[in-house]
Amino acid sequence: MTRIFSGHIIDIVNKKIIDGELTIKDNKVYSISEKEGISADAPYIMAGFIDSHIHIESSMLLPRNFATQVVKFGTIGVVSDPHEIANVLGMQGIEYMIQDGKNVNFHFYNGTPSCVPATSFETSGAILNSEDVDKFLGNEDIYFLSEMMNYPGVLFKDKEVMQKISSAIKHKKPIDGHAPSVVGEDIKEYSSYGITTDHECSEIKEALEKINYGIKILIREGSAAKNFDNLLPLISSHPKDIMFCSDDKHPDDLLLGHINLLVKRALLAGYNLFDVLRATSLNPKEHYNLDFGLLQEGDNADFIIVDNLQDFNVLSTYINGVEVYNRKTGVNKELVLNELDTKVLPNKFNATYLSEEDIKVKSEQTKINVIECFDGELFTKSVQCEAKVENNYVTSDTSKDILKIVVLNRYENTKPQVAFIKGFGFKQGAIASSVSHDSHNIVAVGVSDKEIVEAINLVVENKGGISLVCNTEKDVLPLQIAGLMSKENCEIVAEKYKELNSKAKNLSNSLQSPYMTLSFMALLVIPELKLSDKGLFDSKNFKFTELFVK
Repeated sequence: MTRIFSGHIIDIVNKKIIDGELTIKDNKVYSISEKEGISADAPYIMAGFIDSHIHIESSMLLPRNFATQVVKFGTIGVVSDPHEIANVLGMQGIEYMIQDGKNVNFHFYNGTPSCVPATSFETSGAILNSEDVDKFLGNEDIYFLSEMMNYPGVLFKDKEVMQKISSAIKHKKPIDGHAPSVVGEDIKEYSSYGITTDHECSEIKEALEKINYGIKILIREGSAAKNFDNLLPLISSHPKDIMFCSDDKHPDDLLLGHINLLVKRALLAGYNLFDVLRATSLNPKEHYNLDFGLLQEGDNADFIIVDNLQDFNVLSTYINGVEVYNRKTGVNKELVLNELDTKVLPNKFNATYLSEEDIKVKSEQTKINVIECFDGELFTKSVQCEAKVENNYVTSDTSKDILKIVVLNRYENTKPQVAFIKGFGFKQGAIASSVSHDSHNIVAVGVSDKEIVEAINLVVENKGGISLVCNTEKDVLPLQIAGLMSKENCEIVAEKYKELNSKAKNLSNSLQSPYMTLSFMALLVIPELKLSDKGLFDSKNFKFTELFVK
C-alpha cells in the first residue's frame, strides 16, 4: 500500500525543510521529493516526539492507556524506566510493563532499574541484584540501565553497584545517571564509570560542568520538578547534548499535553527549530540506539503532522505507518492491539489497619527536627522547631504549619514511623497515598491523628490509592495495579485525581500539587530530610537521624 502526504517536510537530520511529498510504502518511508505549488498554509510533517526519561507509573496509567493519551500530542515513544513498579513487584513488575506495552502500537523503550531498592534504609517489595540486572540487560526489550541514583555507591565503589555498571558496559547498553547537585571531583569520578545522562540538573552552571564530563542533560519538566526554564539556554549552546523529558507526569497534566508543550515553549522563546526538534527525536535516537524513524528513506513511518509552527496543533500521528491519532476522528482503535486482562492485576499489599494510638509521639525533648517542603520541589530542608506538646504527646501545630507525617510499611506488618513536616499549610484534614517514591510505602500527612489514620486506612482498604479525609468526608482513588496504577483510561483517572487534588489544595494554602509533593517526602536520595518506613533520614549525610533535638 502506497500513500502520499504533501506539505512542509522537516528533515531534522539534514536541517532543512522540503516543500514536497512524502511517500509511504509498506509502512516505510519510500521517498521524499520536492514539489512546486505547496501552499504556505500547508501542514508541517516531522518526526514524532520522544520523552527521553519517564516513569509511566507516575501517570497512574497502564502503558496502553498512557500511549492512548500522549499520541494526541505527537508523542510516538518514550524512554521508560519501570523503577516504581520494580520496587513493588521486582522482575514480575518489569515484565508486566513490557508485556502491556507490547499490546500497543507505540514505541516503549524500557530500561532495567539499577536501584531496587533505592537504598537499604527503606523497605521495598523486591530486590534486583546484579545477577537480575545482568539478565535483563541481555534482553532485547531492554535498552539501557536505568538511573543510577545510588551515586554514593558509585563513588565508594560498592561491589553490587559496580557489577551492575559492568553488566551495562558488557551488553553495550547506555547508563542513565541521577546525580542531584553532584559537582566537582565527585561528578568527574561518577561520569568516569560510563554514566552518560542526568535529569536532576536545575541550574546552568551544574549542567555545563556535567556536559564537560560527557553527560547528556535531560531537560526535565514534569508535574513536580520543573527545570525547563532554567536550562532553556542549553538548546542553543549545546544542542547535541540535551534531550527533553518529563520524569513524572500526573494524569491531569497529561490531559493538557506532553513533550509538544516544551517544543512550543522553546519555539515561542525564539530558539532554532532544528535545535529544538533534535532534542525530541535525533538526540534520543542516537544516544539510546532506538529504532523509530526520523523521516529518512527506509525508516519506519513514524511521523506527525501539525498545522503550523506557532499553534503546533497535532493533526495526525503515525506510528509504524499506521495513523494512530487523527484530530478530527480521535484515537484510532488500531492503537491498542489487545484488550486488558483484568483478571491479572499484580499487586503486593500486606499493610493492616492502624489506630490513633499507633501514631502517637511521646514527648522527649522541647525541640524536634522538622522536614520543610516547598511547592514544586523534590528537595526539602531540615529545620529545628519547638514541639507542640499536649498531654505529654507531640501534636501537629497548625499555627506554625507543622503537621504530622506518617510512613507505613505496606509490605510487612510493622510499626509506622512518625515525624513532622512544614510547608503543607493544612488547617484541617489529611491525605494519604501508596504512590511514595521510591519504595511506595504508604505516606500520609494531616492535622489530627483521627483523620491521618482514616486516610491511611482508606488506602489499606483499597490495597493502594490516594485518599483524603476532612471531618466526615472520605474520598479515594483506587490504584489496583501495584498500588500505583489504575486500569481505567486517562480521562477517568485524571478526573478523579483532579477532584481529589482540588480538595487537597483547599486544605492547603501553600501547595499546588499536595499529592505530588507528598509522594516525594519518602524519597531518601533527594536531600535534605525525609521519612522512610524505618525512620527519619538525613539525606545529606546518608544516615538516620533522631526526631528530637538533644
